Amino acid sequence: MPLAGEQSAGGSISRSCRSHCSSGTSRTTPAISAIFWSFFHWQPAADSTFLGIDNYVTMFSDQIWWSSFRNLGIIFLFSVVAWVFPLLAAELLISLRSPRWQFTMRTILIVPMAFPGVVTALVWGFFYSPNDGVINQALKALGLEALAQNWTGQASTALLSLLFVGFPFIAGLPFLIFYSSLQNIPTEVLEAAQLDGVGRFARFWQIDLPLMASQVRILVFLAIVGTLQYGFVAYVLTSGGPDNATMVPILRMINVAFQGGDWGYSAALSTTLFVITMIISAVVIVARRRDSSTADGGAM
Repeated sequence: MPLAGEQSAGGSISRSCRSHCSSGTSRTTPAISAIFWSFFHWQPAADSTFLGIDNYVTMFSDQIWWSSFRNLGIIFLFSVVAWVFPLLAAELLISLRSPRWQFTMRTILIVPMAFPGVVTALVWGFFYSPNDGVINQALKALGLEALAQNWTGQASTALLSLLFVGFPFIAGLPFLIFYSSLQNIPTEVLEAAQLDGVGRFARFWQIDLPLMASQVRILVFLAIVGTLQYGFVAYVLTSGGPDNATMVPILRMINVAFQGGDWGYSAALSTTLFVITMIISAVVIVARRRDSSTADGGAM
């Protein structure tokens, strides 16, 4: 609990800050505002109390918060494994000889990206519906009624259900990156491989993948940042439940703020997530600069 002196100091700081916020600064600098309020027992409609680092100390004993990162790690690993599908689609598409078929198939695969994410989440929510959902109805039609269940309503299947949203995972950024990378492979390299009798599978491992290494690293970085921001689909389908089985950091922040009313602690969680994202970004930037320096050195 804060000391009396801290409460007094916090009250004066809070009044000053509310005056500052009323000028509109916090609306234009939400990130800085979140860092500032993470040191308070923030009550937007009342005096806020300065807590120092108490919110961050509480965070270290928050089991739900840290277990949400375990779910996030599973989601990230699954998304990386699922790149097999867009990679195969890109390889098949690039192998088509007819430009017209290439254009048609490319359009079919890319069009789903135009649909808002909320539509995708709601459609899959209908698929997973326990009573009249598409998946349970299909199982019943195949005589597998015993396998029908409440996919998002029980802890044993809820996270798995979230992972399969968007199956077969083809229409997306990974597909476009793989496809553009394959298009940029020099024709001379492919012709030389063909003259040497390199098979399609061997060409994939010995030519395609090595030449896509730089793009794959960018994709990994985007996947890490995107996974840290993951939460929308989970919010629509499970809201982090049941029993926190699908809880992710962003949902934990939302629940703490809107259900628990602890806005200062939620700001501390968001600040921590921001710092983690910045550290990962810095590591990737340094790694890319080293790669560029190595490539430049090798070219000299």
